[in-house]
Amino acid sequence: MCQATVFLDGDKILEDVIQVRPTQNGVELSTLFEEPRIVKASIRDIDLLKHTVHLSSSERAEGK
Repeated sequence: MCQATVFLDGDKILEDVIQVRPTQNGVELSTLFEEPRIVKASIRDIDLLKHTVHLSSSERAEGK
């Protein structure tokens, strides 16, 4: 399987993510066995070889 680990501002926040979807409110993260979760952030980068997704929190992104 090809699940990813998601990091927010460098901190691991969720493992075994199967879908990442940008929304108006942030980024929706879905796993197999939990309800989808929306994180107020933007996608910084996705590394398909390492199965990682790096997000930047909205507060930090707005402050730049």
